[in-house]
Amino acid sequence: MTITGIIAEFNPFHNGHKYLLDQSEGLKIVAMSGNFMQRGEPAIVDKWIRAQMALENGADLVVELPFLASVQAADFFGQGAVAILARFGINTLAFGTEEVLDYQKIADLYSERGQEMEKFVDNLPDSLSYPQKTQAMWKEFTGLDFSGNTPNHVLALAYAKAVSGRNIRLHPIQRQGAGYHSVNKDVDFASATALRQHQSDQDFLERFMPSVTLFEQASKVSWDNYFPLLRYQILSNPDLSTIYQVNQEMAVRIKDAIKIARSVDELVEVVATKRYTKARVRRLLTYILVQTRESNLPEAIHVLGFTEKGRQHLKSLKGQVNLVSRIGKEPWDAMTQKADQIYQLGHPSIAEQNYGRVPIKIESN
Repeated sequence: MTITGIIAEFNPFHNGHKYLLDQSEGLKIVAMSGNFMQRGEPAIVDKWIRAQMALENGADLVVELPFLASVQAADFFGQGAVAILARFGINTLAFGTEEVLDYQKIADLYSERGQEMEKFVDNLPDSLSYPQKTQAMWKEFTGLDFSGNTPNHVLALAYAKAVSGRNIRLHPIQRQGAGYHSVNKDVDFASATALRQHQSDQDFLERFMPSVTLFEQASKVSWDNYFPLLRYQILSNPDLSTIYQVNQEMAVRIKDAIKIARSVDELVEVVATKRYTKARVRRLLTYILVQTRESNLPEAIHVLGFTEKGRQHLKSLKGQVNLVSRIGKEPWDAMTQKADQIYQLGHPSIAEQNYGRVPIKIESN
């Protein structure tokens, strides 16, 4: 049987995501970011609502990416997600990309020459950002030349690295409609960015989003809801370099910038440099917001929801995979649960995210 893994944020879930699920084969297992996103921002609606939207539109099982796997640069995000999906026995990884290439060939090349490729990256000058270094590596070893405007393609290359040496087939699916950051309304498939930007336009949402009622009824947040909390964390912390991945240079830049910045966007604009990309700065600000310290990823996997088909698969894995389906007195992952508590502060009507919550069950989809 084909068991397809999908790595997603669904921020929010839209018709393009439904298309990706429709084009995928067999049993579909999604490893989904929790309440904070890969590029360092809070999810517009919480993880339970996004999981339900996915289950109503083709996913069979949705599990949660822990905070420290989710809020990471592309390579670490890909590694963390693939490691979780591999434990569920996936034999295919499906993903949307702006450029459908022979990613399998790239994965095979990385299996053979990975050490050499990583050594090449290590020897590049530190004046380059990490994304620039990996772009240089791909160009050197595969001839691929691409800009930073194809984030799905960048993630696809990270997935190719992550599956190398594993028995997992890559299934690229052509990304439909507008570009990743496009806010264009006159399209066949609207981007998640456009849907976040036009979240109060009901007609627009209904055109481009399945399960739209779920989304409309949910409490919505953005970085704006957390800026006062972030300011407090920056101003009250005497040494920001104690926070995960924040070095002395960044600590000084952030401390200086917070004196003049009136929003997260302004703060990012002032702090970012050629070497420290805006996405990296947003991740650092997310770590500061939730007071992140380095910690190990949890052994157990948190199940957010399933269909009957997904439930049967979980049953077949009993004893083989350490699963958490209800978080009670025993914590699942302290770092993720702390991040969820901070996330709840963004809006008074966001529901409890962990204690007593049980997986969403969908009879069929």
